[in-house]
Amino acid sequence: MKVIICGAGQVGWQIARHLSGEKNDVTVVDNNPDLVRRATDTLDVQGISGFASYPDVLDKAGARDADMIIAATYSDEVNMVTCQVAHSVFAIPRKIARLRSQSYLDAIYSDLYRRDHMPIDVVISPELEVAEAAIKRLATPAAFDTESFLDNKVQMLGLKLDEDCPVVNTALRQLSDLFSTLRAVVVGVRRNGTLFAPEPEDQLFVGDEIYVFTASEDTSRTMEVFGKTQKKQDRVLLVGGGNVGLMVAQRLEAHTTRIRAKVIERNRKIAERAAEALERTIVLHGDGLDSEMLAEAGVDRADAVLAVTDDDKVNLLTAVRAKARGCPMAITLINDPTLVPLMSPLGIDAYINPRATTVSSILRHIRHGRVRDVYSIGDAEAEIIEAEVLSTSPISGKQVRDIDFPEGVLIGSIRKGDKILKPTGGTRIEEGDVIAVFALAADVPEVERLFQVSIDFF
Repeated sequence: MKVIICGAGQVGWQIARHLSGEKNDVTVVDNNPDLVRRATDTLDVQGISGFASYPDVLDKAGARDADMIIAATYSDEVNMVTCQVAHSVFAIPRKIARLRSQSYLDAIYSDLYRRDHMPIDVVISPELEVAEAAIKRLATPAAFDTESFLDNKVQMLGLKLDEDCPVVNTALRQLSDLFSTLRAVVVGVRRNGTLFAPEPEDQLFVGDEIYVFTASEDTSRTMEVFGKTQKKQDRVLLVGGGNVGLMVAQRLEAHTTRIRAKVIERNRKIAERAAEALERTIVLHGDGLDSEMLAEAGVDRADAVLAVTDDDKVNLLTAVRAKARGCPMAITLINDPTLVPLMSPLGIDAYINPRATTVSSILRHIRHGRVRDVYSIGDAEAEIIEAEVLSTSPISGKQVRDIDFPEGVLIGSIRKGDKILKPTGGTRIEEGDVIAVFALAADVPEVERLFQVSIDFF
């Protein structure tokens, strides 16, 4: 498939890496020649320097025979015009745009994206994706990462193992024997900064960050096995009242169980806008880094603080200060993946990477065939792929022990009809089964081959 990606920033680069790795014909367009050069030097892609919304630039990028265009520049308006030009001039069949402004995302204006108006097939909102990720983190505060699969019947949890974890120094094979009825599988372990897919004889150690699949019904028990307790979040303090903070606050207000939230915002106009949009949430105008402001907001009585300003360093320092003043849980928004290693030394419990959530969302919409969901792990170190097994797949009809998976691939969960199964060596994979697979980045193409699927949407 021929794909044009407009915008060569972190999101565009990651999407280009995924698609070029699957042998698609990818062209990257950006008005910054350095970003284009970085993409062409590190990836198997072509590059065009210029403004993505200009017809002549898209023509040079091969728009006349392109199958898909992904507009992921930093400008909503450029992304929208790019999709319009792609449709009106070049008749590109599939158009995806990343839009940030809430005005463009309001449901009452959804007719704007009809084919006879502003023809965009899929709209991706980074702020909306991040807000949803934040709500999921708050729902499982003991996990540093979480995502749902198999129609919400399975949870992927990222858990850091502490000294009080009861299964530390225990081999994974032994865990299966000890908790035979628990539908949980450890699919990934990050140790000393390196992520790998563990073997049955591997042990778990203090400081390991593990990725575990569990049936949603078994989530609480799984957390207990790994030394984590589920505490209800009744009071939440949000630092940052911009688009992300406002979305999170609105979702907390709409939550079925009453959650009391407060927002601290340094910019007066943004604070006033948030106060007008929220009904029950208290909005304070002030600096979230200020100790007196945190005290006034009751940080010592909060169950969690969520730092979602547009400054990574402010988010990190706010989380540290909130923890120092007695808040038990701190979650931060981090755009720069090089800052993630600071999380543990600073005592920050979890983070949200907007780029990773946006990349996952775009991949979810562009993969086709029987791939149903994709989730990017860490700094694109691995993927979780959910896909339906076809009769033509090399794994159909085989037992798990007989499938020649690469070392970096593990099955996390299987759905057969309405049943969620924990995979064992004797589990037979059949046509129609839906499988969630953990795969290190280098092994993703082989997973695609085993599922015999394509991102081609025809």
